[in-house]
Amino acid sequence: MWGQRHLQYIKAHRRGFYTTLLTKCELNRHLADVNKQAENMFFRLIKQMAERDGVTEQLKAENQMMWVRKMNNIRNRATEIVNVELIYN
Repeated sequence: MWGQRHLQYIKAHRRGFYTTLLTKCELNRHLADVNKQAENMFFRLIKQMAERDGVTEQLKAENQMMWVRKMNNIRNRATEIVNVELIYN
């Protein structure tokens, strides 16, 4: 997912960089690296934000709808951070 987003971005906005990667046969490796970094960052951010916001398994057991709302909010914030810092940079 992340690698494909980055590919679309560099195709549209960084043509020289894209062409260089493509001609040196490094595009797939670059996209795999970006994807791995983004996944690691995404899951680390979710874990940190959930701990900070008090989203626990106990909350999940007591109030599932509140837990879902908070986790969706955390996932959306983490996605935005990864997009800004890695994908569209």
